[in-house]
Amino acid sequence: MSECTPKHVSLRDVRRHPALRLVAAALAVAGASAVAAQSKLSEPSQLTETAPDAYRARFDTSKGAFVIEVTRAWAPLGADRFYNLVKNGFYDGTRFFRVRPGFVVQWGLNGDTAVQSVWRRANLQDDPRVKSNMRGFVTFAKESLPNTRSTQIFINYADNDYLDAEGFVPFGQVISGMQIVERFFAPPRDKEPDQRRILSQGNEYLLKEFPQLDFVKKATIAPVPAAR
Repeated sequence: MSECTPKHVSLRDVRRHPALRLVAAALAVAGASAVAAQSKLSEPSQLTETAPDAYRARFDTSKGAFVIEVTRAWAPLGADRFYNLVKNGFYDGTRFFRVRPGFVVQWGLNGDTAVQSVWRRANLQDDPRVKSNMRGFVTFAKESLPNTRSTQIFINYADNDYLDAEGFVPFGQVISGMQIVERFFAPPRDKEPDQRRILSQGNEYLLKEFPQLDFVKKATIAPVPAAR
């Protein structure tokens, strides 16, 4: 029996019934697409598509959906990176591991440690800042050194314009669902997940030690509707 066919259905049944053949074919295509996406995520150099001038990213989460609108001119390199990561499923399954009400919510460490390890070395050059870190604006996290943006992003819960001087460059803004973003589970600050353990153990660590964390079910790219 093929693993891609429903239980109690034989290969002979699949061959004899056109509808079952279509189901089997669809499952095979879906499986191949998943393998192809995983292969691309393992090669950051393959994910360098230039993003549209403006686009939207919808995040369906354990609490509901929110939408980010990205304006490429605000931070071209950051907008391109975010576009490629969302389009290829990088953020699917990621946990909101740093939730600090009144400050930020942060996510963007892939649950597969093999995938995250290659992206950790794929840093971006800094973009000049155009916008400020105000409430609802979306920004790549970075280290204190220049040119250290990678995959982690955060949404400002408040007006955090003092982050501007530290090199944090917004590339988008939440345009719907901010009330969802503000409902994410927030562990006490002294009991937040250890990022080093996320990097070494992935979602296995988070699911075991922090099962209450909210997470991304699916992130997808959508065009900005044409103005009427």
